[in-house]
Amino acid sequence: MAQTIRTRTELRVAPREVLGKKVKALRRQGLTPANIYGHNVESQAIQVATEELKHVLKSAGRNDIVYLRLDGDDPRPTFVRDVQQHPVTDAIQHIDFLQISLREKVRADVPIHLTGLSPAVDTYGGILMHGLDHVTVEALPTEVPSFLEIDVSPLTEINQALHVSDLDLPDEVTLLTDPEQVVAKVAPPAVEPVEEVPEEEELEEGEAAPEGEEGAAPEQPAEESADSE
Repeated sequence: MAQTIRTRTELRVAPREVLGKKVKALRRQGLTPANIYGHNVESQAIQVATEELKHVLKSAGRNDIVYLRLDGDDPRPTFVRDVQQHPVTDAIQHIDFLQISLREKVRADVPIHLTGLSPAVDTYGGILMHGLDHVTVEALPTEVPSFLEIDVSPLTEINQALHVSDLDLPDEVTLLTDPEQVVAKVAPPAVEPVEEVPEEEELEEGEAAPEGEEGAAPEQPAEESADSE
C-alpha cells in the first residue's frame, strides 16, 4: 500500500547575506543557514527560524513537498534534501531545499515499511530478514508516495520471500528498482552448535597407567639396612 495522503506544508524563509564561518552567529540567534537549488534555478542562500524548521521536519518526510515563502513571492515547491547535523549534539547546522516543478516528473527513493506478522516466525521459529529498505520510483512530485507498506503475513513457510514485484504501487508511479529484489524473507531458526566433550580413554586389561597419572601404584620407600643404625 502506498501512502500519498499529505497536508500542505509551508515554511517562511528569508534571504541570507551571512556566509562562510560567520553563520555561527546566525545559529546563536536561532536561525539555520540553508540553500535553495534546482533545475533551471539559480542557487540562493537563505535562512530559516530553527524552531519552525524542526516542526516541519517532524511532519514532512523526504518526499513531502515543502512550500517555501520567500519575501512575499509565490510559494516555491521544494523537497528537503541534505540535512547537516552536529556530530555530537545533533543540532541542525545546514539544510538544502531542492526546488521542483509540479509539472515535471522526478525520481525519488521511497522507504518500505513492513507490517503484520509472519506465521513462519511464530510457528517454526523463523527469523524475519529485511531486504531492501527503499525503492526508486519516477512520478510527478504530487504523486510520489511518502512510503510503501507491505504485509508479511503471507510468509507462512521457512525460506519464503516477498519481492519488489509484490509492492502495491499507484498507476501514476513508475518503478525503477529491479522487481526481483527481495524485500523480506523468513530465514531458518539459528541453531547453536553443541560442543562435544571428549570421553577419557579407558586402559585395556593388563595395561599399566603412565607414571604420575591417577590409578598408578605409589612407589614404596626403600627399607633402611641394619648397618645404617
